[in-house]
Amino acid sequence: MFYCTGSYVNSSVRVVVSQGAWRAATIRAMSDVHSEELLAQVAALPALPGVYRYFDAQDALLYVGKALNLKRRVSSYFQKNHGGTRIGHMVSKIVRMETTVVRSEAEALLLENNLIKTLNPKFNILFRDDKSYPYLKITGVPGSGSRSDAPGQVFPRMAYYRGAVDKKHRYFGPYPSAWAVKETIQLLQKVFRLRTCEDTVFANRTRPCLLYQIKRCTGPCVNLISPEAYAADVQHAEALLRGETQALLQALEARMMAHSDKLEFEQAAEVRNQIQALSRVLHQQSIETVDDKDVDILAVRVQGGRACVNLAMVRGGRHLGDRPYFPVHVEDAAGVFAQEGDEAAPAAARPVPPVEVLVLQAFIAQHYIGVPVPPLLVTSVPVDKALLAALTEQSGLRVSAIHQPREQRRAWLDMAQKNADLQLARLLAEEGSQQARTRALAEALDLPPEDLDQLTIECFDISHTAGESTQASCVVFHHHKMQSSEYRRYKIEGITGGDDYAAMRQVLTRRYSKVAEAAREAGGIDYAANPAPGAEEAARPSGQARLPDLVLLDGGKGQVAVAREVFTALGLDLTRIVGVEKGEGRKVGLEELVFADGREKVYLGKDSAALMLVAQIRDEAHRFAITGMRAARAKVRVGGGQLEEIAGVGPKKRARLLQRFGGVRGVAAASVEDLVTVDGISRELAEEIYRALR
Repeated sequence: MFYCTGSYVNSSVRVVVSQGAWRAATIRAMSDVHSEELLAQVAALPALPGVYRYFDAQDALLYVGKALNLKRRVSSYFQKNHGGTRIGHMVSKIVRMETTVVRSEAEALLLENNLIKTLNPKFNILFRDDKSYPYLKITGVPGSGSRSDAPGQVFPRMAYYRGAVDKKHRYFGPYPSAWAVKETIQLLQKVFRLRTCEDTVFANRTRPCLLYQIKRCTGPCVNLISPEAYAADVQHAEALLRGETQALLQALEARMMAHSDKLEFEQAAEVRNQIQALSRVLHQQSIETVDDKDVDILAVRVQGGRACVNLAMVRGGRHLGDRPYFPVHVEDAAGVFAQEGDEAAPAAARPVPPVEVLVLQAFIAQHYIGVPVPPLLVTSVPVDKALLAALTEQSGLRVSAIHQPREQRRAWLDMAQKNADLQLARLLAEEGSQQARTRALAEALDLPPEDLDQLTIECFDISHTAGESTQASCVVFHHHKMQSSEYRRYKIEGITGGDDYAAMRQVLTRRYSKVAEAAREAGGIDYAANPAPGAEEAARPSGQARLPDLVLLDGGKGQVAVAREVFTALGLDLTRIVGVEKGEGRKVGLEELVFADGREKVYLGKDSAALMLVAQIRDEAHRFAITGMRAARAKVRVGGGQLEEIAGVGPKKRARLLQRFGGVRGVAAASVEDLVTVDGISRELAEEIYRALR
């Protein structure tokens, strides 16, 4: 249970000085930087465990920290002279503070990392991973199936799955990659021949599919196996996924001998074939013979201001592969932590942990918030016992860690460490190349060379097929890479089909009208006057979208002229607009840049790093636009699953409807009387189809 003190200010509380005149002098000095309200709030904090959060003047979150004693820890920030260190830079920006009191250090640690993961503070080590882990799902719950139940209960299916897990099905994993799940499904198909088809396909089959012919399925769709025998195969597959290989082999051998004793030689031969297939799989897939069934191996590497944590997974005794993670804000967060330390200990006695330890502990705390934690972690550096205790409390499972393993665990860790080294080297090489491209583009276009990490580029492209399903795309580039989470698609309507200029006018107006309006209301900035650097950021409200430093258009003079009209009407800076015009013969490398402010066209050269970056962003905008257009076109032509979503319309009836009326549009245009003429379509179903498609 958390007790939130919020961001209250108690004006009746006086700052009490009890540790000498030097502290009083420090507080007087700090009062010149921070408001009396903030210092009074610090003085009123309780001596209890909790979490604190610092905010700057723009209400942006600077830092999230935990403390065994909130009063002592937070006071240490405001009672010391931190000089020009990173923590001093952070403290000078603090304007507001929020605190939350909790019951224990474990609760404080969990809350701290929940807030770090969700709020992305600037001075904390952040692991941003928007990809959920894949699982292997087996539908249904054991023992709940009967012959009258859905096929997912009587004959469960294996499936690849991402998303939140529930109690309706059984989930195995998580797996580090989609490849690992699909490889495991193939393994189980070879040995136990479980079905993988969708329930709708399963329910409508009249003869077995190709998987049955190649001995990858037992044909439950046409009752070629009994529910009892299929359930036994499902149980054996789950035993293999849990790593119970020896017990599984013994059970299969006992089953084979039982069939043999009963003179059921055909059944005994089938079980024998399963045993042989399983033995081959265990050999080929390198199933480990150690006692560890579920283990995570974590190796960390720090170099050149960047860090990599490589996570390898062992599930059911099988090494499933690994996945690298690259945190941000490593240097800032490490600098703050090094200055912070344990407020109860003298400064000279504080042990400052290596950066590798800070990075790994931040990863463990943030990663296992939403992912099941295994009972054992094998790590390249030691892990704080308090962190393990918090994970144990959170998961209800005793979690331990070792950082000097032996034998098989040592081999796992060495492999993870080598992969961490390789992944970090690759990242540094890629970032060096990408930063060089960003710098080259800034120089070519006379953009400010300061803080190129914040250089933001948005690129637009229009895509359609002969005027059908027109889509506009907007892709975003900053921090030297494409930011896919910020991409946007715009459905273009109300224009003449094929009019790319009208489509570009619509998407630019929709994209930037609110930005311009909000900026004018906030600070009266005239973008057309090319405001001084920093003026836009100071005037922009917290969380409000900003105008990018560069607006790229996939097109030449025509598209640029349209953009100039839109920006002029909105009062925006024309120097930000650049068109990418195809060169002679539309050959790659001959593109020219067209400007909206009257500058002459620029040819960067086919080997230019700046042109490589422009082409990369332009091509990504084109890819994003054309995939959206094709999806929209398919939805119109095929009905986007509309017929499939109508209850009572199965594959056969859908095929008859499409054949009779020539497509979904024809079905949608048909009357109820026309629909009932199709074999198998009753009046009630015809009326339902008529309503659904209109």
